[in-house]
Amino acid sequence: MSKRPLSLYASPWTSPTWLKTSESYVGKGTLKGQAGDKYHKTWANYFVRFLDEYAKHNVTFWAVTAENEPTAGLINNYPFQCLGFTAEQQRDFIAQDLGPALANSSHRHVQLIILDDNRLHLPHWARVVLEDEGAARYVHGIGIHWYLDFIGPIQDTVLPTHELFPDYFILATEACIGAHFWERDVILGCWERGNQYSHSILTNLNHFVAGWTDWNLALDLEGGPNWVKNYVDSPIIVDSSEGIFYKQPMFYHMGHFSKFIPEGSQRVGLVASRESKKTALEYTAFLRPDGAVVVVVLNRSPQDITFGLADTVGLVAAVAPANSIQTYLWQRQ
Repeated sequence: MSKRPLSLYASPWTSPTWLKTSESYVGKGTLKGQAGDKYHKTWANYFVRFLDEYAKHNVTFWAVTAENEPTAGLINNYPFQCLGFTAEQQRDFIAQDLGPALANSSHRHVQLIILDDNRLHLPHWARVVLEDEGAARYVHGIGIHWYLDFIGPIQDTVLPTHELFPDYFILATEACIGAHFWERDVILGCWERGNQYSHSILTNLNHFVAGWTDWNLALDLEGGPNWVKNYVDSPIIVDSSEGIFYKQPMFYHMGHFSKFIPEGSQRVGLVASRESKKTALEYTAFLRPDGAVVVVVLNRSPQDITFGLADTVGLVAAVAPANSIQTYLWQRQ
C-alpha cells in the first residue's frame, strides 16, 4: 500500500489468561508470579514466537512495546483486554525476561519501547526503568499516548524525560478522537478535529518526540468495529453499504507531516520575531535527508495571519488563512 518502506511496531494488550492472576482477558490482572519465573519467561517467549511467525511471511518489525497501556491492567473492571505492570514490574520483566529473550533470538535488532501509556507517567516511569542498568541496556525508546494530555503538560512530562535520557527516542504511539465520554464518536468533515491532530503533532515534534501515530487506519460510520463498543473517529471513514470511503480533515492534516517529513529528517531551529510570537501561529521546521527544508504552519485562529519565512536562500512573504494548515518546502542549495 505504501511506496515508502514502513517501520512496523507491535504492541501486546494481554497474555493468555492462564498466565494472568485474574485468569481473564479484561479487568485488573498481572502476570502470575514474579520476574524471572516460568510465567514471565513464557510470556517473553510469546514475543519471540510472534516475530518468528510474521517473519515466515516476510513481515519484519522495527520495534515492539513491552505492553500497551500497562497501567490499564491495574484498574478494577477495566473493559478492554489488558495486562497490568507497575514501572517496577516492567523494569524487572525487561531485565530478567523480555530483554534477554529478544537479545538471544534472531530478532535482536528489534527495538524495545517502554511505557506505551499516557505521558503523565513521565518522567517517573522512565526513571524507574532506565536508571536500572539491567533493564536499560535492552531498551531503545519510550512510547506515549495522548488521552490524558490535558492533565499532563508536555513541558512537565516529555521535556524532562528527554533531558534525563537524551539517548532514548520518544514516540507518540497512540492517539484518536472520540475516545472520551464527552466526545461524539464520528463527525464527518470536522475541521476542528484536524486542528487537534496538527496541534498535538506540532507540540510533540517541537519537544523532542520522534513521531506520532494515529490509532486507526480506517473505521466504519459508527466508529468501529470494536468488540467493547469503544467507537471513535478516524482519518478515513468507510461506508461499506455504499462501497465508498471519506477522507476526513484529520487525514489531510496528517498528510502535511507524513508526506513532507520522511524518516531521517531532523528538526532544526526556527527563530520567530517578537511580532510572530504574539500571533496564534504554530509551526515546526525540519531538514530532510534530500537537503530540502520543510516548514509546517498551523493557524487555528479565526483570522488570517501574515508572516514571512527567511532563510539564507531567500525570503517569502505569506499569509496563513484562518483555520488553515500549510507546508512550505524548498532546497537550500
